[in-house]
Amino acid sequence: MSQLISLQDAIALTSNYRSNKENILATAYRDQGILPICETFDKTVLNSLLAQTDCQSIRIYLGMDSNYKVKVVIVGADSNSDDILTKNAEVIGEEAQRCPPICPSSSPLNS
Repeated sequence: MSQLISLQDAIALTSNYRSNKENILATAYRDQGILPICETFDKTVLNSLLAQTDCQSIRIYLGMDSNYKVKVVIVGADSNSDDILTKNAEVIGEEAQRCPPICPSSSPLNS
């Protein structure tokens, strides 16, 4: 099964998310930027993940900071589909550019 989708499908998914992301939150958490529109990782982070021994894929976790803001955490996964989490050289991405507040230029996926 392909993991690729069409631009139209991506637009439908991201539009539906943007339209409904506040509705799924309890009233007390709405309009506080809890759920991001997107997060942008530098190429160096992705290259570091993919350069790990036996890295076959990238896994995306959702995390939450102390202010309840949802964050994306990315790790490499090996040929056994296990997270690559070595004690001496951890390569885990999280400190991405979060939107909001820092958003990319308008595109069909974010506007």
